[in-house]
Amino acid sequence: MPKAALKALEPIQVYSILEPDGSVDSELEPDLPDDKLQAMYRAMLLARRFDERLLNLQRQGRLGTFAPVTGQEAAQIGSIAAVDQDDWMAPSFRETAAAVWRGTPLDGLFIFIAGYNEGQAIPEDQNDLPICVPVGSQLPHAVGMAYALKVKRSDRLVITYFGDGATSEGDFHEALNFAGVFETPTIFMCQNNQWAISVPREKQTRAQSLAQKAAAYGFPGVKVDGNDVLAVYRATSEAVQRAREESLPTLIECETYRMGVHTTADDPTVYRDEEEVEEWRERDPLDRFRKYLKSRDLLSDDHHETLEEEVKNEIEEAWQSAQDQIEGFDDPTVIFDHMFQDPTKPIADQREAFEQAAKKEKTNG
Repeated sequence: MPKAALKALEPIQVYSILEPDGSVDSELEPDLPDDKLQAMYRAMLLARRFDERLLNLQRQGRLGTFAPVTGQEAAQIGSIAAVDQDDWMAPSFRETAAAVWRGTPLDGLFIFIAGYNEGQAIPEDQNDLPICVPVGSQLPHAVGMAYALKVKRSDRLVITYFGDGATSEGDFHEALNFAGVFETPTIFMCQNNQWAISVPREKQTRAQSLAQKAAAYGFPGVKVDGNDVLAVYRATSEAVQRAREESLPTLIECETYRMGVHTTADDPTVYRDEEEVEEWRERDPLDRFRKYLKSRDLLSDDHHETLEEEVKNEIEEAWQSAQDQIEGFDDPTVIFDHMFQDPTKPIADQREAFEQAAKKEKTNG
């Protein structure tokens, strides 16, 4: 008896609007207010300059290891600018640009990278989860939150960020499977920066794209030029509409590039060619967006110089604030804060024992 053939996979839609020279496909260009376009560029510039300052301080031994965002600003700003402030964000460990857009204080980021958990404090009105270092572990959290929002009949959604390396983790597949089965309003934002530390994308999977992995879980996957902030915004906006109106998830693969190190403990010259880096540098998302804004008379050379000075001053003020706060850190019991809204008995007992031990040591010392 002949078997009925399964329906072939739908072609993956690829979004590309803004060319490296700043020219644009006017039919696909999103209708964004001028002030929002300017705000998006400022956030991208701030993230880039903040990255550079962090690296400088880390090399001086004044900060700890961190994951630079340089090269991936469009993927983050283009997506986070398309969701509402009341929506939830579940970041990984490289979402500096997205955090800047959401309003995360720069001094807090400085403090966290300096090694103090106090820097992880999320402002009360900010629906963000803390930085998540274990690869992919934030994805099930994001889906769980999205499911809870659906149960509560909220129109909010959850956007979660991760790299191509996370698609090789079990958490990725478990999260996508749950999202597909329970139809949760989740946007999976994969920043395919071509390298999972030193493992190239072609050694992680034989799939033609990471976006097509969504098909196995029953929901749409799209691919986008991740260095094209307008294309990322458009793709994310459509995913937002799908999440709000149909309570359906979307996997967005942003093809981008990590211009620098994986983290400051990494040396990429060992495993990738400088020619590859230079090729991607020609597609720099910041340069591309700047050319576009200039072509629309939304950014002049004088305005750009002013922005550069504003951003520099903002970063230096944040660094001074961070140093002042760090000097005042003298209460180690903060490690028990922000774990539960109402501390469990074991946590309360541990805190009491810790305080007694610290008091005894201080008395004997």
